[in-house]
Amino acid sequence: MREDTTRQSVLFPDLFKKPLVVKFDQPHSSSDGGAILLKACDERLGLSERLAKCIVDARQAGKVEHSIRDLLRQRLFGIACGYPDCNDAARLAEDPIHKLLVGRDPVRGADLASQSTLSRFENAPRRADLYRMGEALAESVIERHRRRLGTRKVKHVTIDLDPTDDPTHGAQQLTFFNGHYDTWCYLPMAGFLRFNREADQHLFCYVLRPGNAPAKQGAIGILERVIERVRAAFPKARILVRLDGGFSGPELLNFLEDDAKVDYIIGMAENKVLKRRARRRMGRARRLSKRRGKTANVFGETRYAAKSWKGRKRRVLIKAEVVRLEGREPKDNARFVVTNLKGSPRHLYKKVYCYRGDIENRIKELHHGLEIDRTSCTDFMANQLRVLLTSAAYVLMQELRLSARRGDCARAQVSTLRERLLKLGVWVERSARRIVLHLPQSFPY
Repeated sequence: MREDTTRQSVLFPDLFKKPLVVKFDQPHSSSDGGAILLKACDERLGLSERLAKCIVDARQAGKVEHSIRDLLRQRLFGIACGYPDCNDAARLAEDPIHKLLVGRDPVRGADLASQSTLSRFENAPRRADLYRMGEALAESVIERHRRRLGTRKVKHVTIDLDPTDDPTHGAQQLTFFNGHYDTWCYLPMAGFLRFNREADQHLFCYVLRPGNAPAKQGAIGILERVIERVRAAFPKARILVRLDGGFSGPELLNFLEDDAKVDYIIGMAENKVLKRRARRRMGRARRLSKRRGKTANVFGETRYAAKSWKGRKRRVLIKAEVVRLEGREPKDNARFVVTNLKGSPRHLYKKVYCYRGDIENRIKELHHGLEIDRTSCTDFMANQLRVLLTSAAYVLMQELRLSARRGDCARAQVSTLRERLLKLGVWVERSARRIVLHLPQSFPY
């Protein structure tokens, strides 16, 4: 315990009728009293235990003060509580709630690991360890929802993959300039699962990739493994793979079509042939937009075979749209989607394909709510560990949101969940038989 905690900290002599003195002198207290909910979520998923078992500890056992599991949990719960950097460790080393989350006595337990110890931990795992951790993350998510929903009630599972930029500002390994994003960056791939017609998309993977990686790099491997796991957990479910235009290569399409029980709907880039086939519909859309004075669209479809498809014709949906905004000239906006689904082009495009846009909100949560782009380590593998731990923290936050689905936090963002449920002032009291957390009576939520 620090010796200077009773020192007067701040004096406000003129704010109120009496002088106001503020002291940081309350022992065994924390601002993260609600974080015990994260511990309950972790126990339900068995997530931190699974992840810790994936890392081979090469240290000398007799010299180990903090186990791999303790280090992982310290980082995992710290990220979820809003402390994304190892530098926060010095300020949290004596925090009773964070000691409790790791499994230590909140009052008399040893302090948590320092920043230097956590940095060594981040740089220790090998490629094989990280691969096992990625598999364990996906396994934990799928197993949790198998228990929640049952194997028979799940009729549809949608898999979404989406690349996102992770700007870099140093000399990190495998950071490259990406012309599309106009910055030096990594280009990680995020993967989400949606069960039946539920609104939530559940994160199951987040793979860090070099900044110049093609959008589809690694997609077949990710899909192959997750489809196998989903099918084992939900044998009666129909699987839909939904991707944007960067994935529509022949290898991926052939892979998906080799499995008769997998549907797909994938965006396509415009080319001369598709543009020519959309010409009549674009003309109709222009006339319709001019007559109505607003944006108009016309849907259709065609059978199309790109040269790289080797004569294999596929169904391509066409959305011929003219965008009309006040004060601007009308603009043609043709879109194309390749699919093996049945149904009208309008329905498939608007009610199936366009709904993939909601995963952008999940990715924003990862960036703004948990700062998954804190990839400032020099070593690429250390940065992959960081994004894995942040992904695991997000899985815990999604589980917390799922537990609160009947209340006001059913659709809350990560930052709102943290503010309303985790950031609670608490005084910790310990006796021989129990631990008591004293929370404020005037809590607004």
